Amino acid sequence: MSNHSTVTEFILLGFSDHPELQSLLFMIFLFIYTITVFGNLGMILLIKIDSHLHTPMYFFLSNLSLVDFCYSSVIAPKMLVNFWAENPVISFNECATQFFFYGTFAGIEGFLLTVMAYDRYVAICKPLLYTVTMSPQLNVLLVLATYLAGFINAAIHTGLTFQLSFCHSSVINHFFCDTPPLLKLACSDTRVNEAVIFAFASFNELSCLLTILISYLYILTAILRLHSAEGRHRAFSTCASHLMAVTIFFGTILFMYLLNGLNGPRQKESVQQGKMVAVFYTTVIPMLNPMIYSLRNKDVKEALMKELFSRKLLSINK
Repeated sequence: MSNHSTVTEFILLGFSDHPELQSLLFMIFLFIYTITVFGNLGMILLIKIDSHLHTPMYFFLSNLSLVDFCYSSVIAPKMLVNFWAENPVISFNECATQFFFYGTFAGIEGFLLTVMAYDRYVAICKPLLYTVTMSPQLNVLLVLATYLAGFINAAIHTGLTFQLSFCHSSVINHFFCDTPPLLKLACSDTRVNEAVIFAFASFNELSCLLTILISYLYILTAILRLHSAEGRHRAFSTCASHLMAVTIFFGTILFMYLLNGLNGPRQKESVQQGKMVAVFYTTVIPMLNPMIYSLRNKDVKEALMKELFSRKLLSINK
């Protein structure tokens, strides 16, 4: 792809507008990334070792944790290194690789949250058919479909973006290789790129949101028909964590790409606002998801307490 461009490397400005805050920002993002790694890998391990969590919902949740770990790891390590680098450069091929995997895992996360909404719909609206409908074979196929969709989506965006010529500048006013700042650097016509990327983003986000909305309309109708207050509370509690994760993820993505536009205003304030939003969906959301599902999920809390209690007993016996 580098044959199409006169640029062999990019400079990532990151948060250079605030040099006095570099050390503090490094510590904050290092803390966030550490919590992200331990939280998501811990969730995967807990689901694997506790047989009570071997259900379709937690199978999807373990995949969501894996995607969040990978999603954050595509961005955070390079960002942390660049806080201390005198010349924070990223090669053309490294930039394309980061761009591709970021797009892949972001796409997978959106599709996985949609699949999890369908899982909750079947569990609450068709409980007698749940184990038959959400069979292990179907679960694996659904997860593979999300990975394939994310891969194809990212491959198209990466191919379109990195076949452009970058000759105006090699300075990316961002902390990672994202679509809007890269398109601003291109000296070739980007109208086709913008149209295709906007169409894909709109279709993916809106189709996922529509599926989630329809699923939860059926779920809400089913819950309101329940006569038992305890049953309604239990049904709502199983959906609360997922609804919170969906709201945070899709709300942030929609604000960034659909409401703000692909290119967005060029004012300095808008650039900084874009960075702040990007920080939220690339580093904060992957950290929040395991917290949301562990703190608001009775099964996860019980499994975690049981595991901690058994380990404490084991250490006492030794």
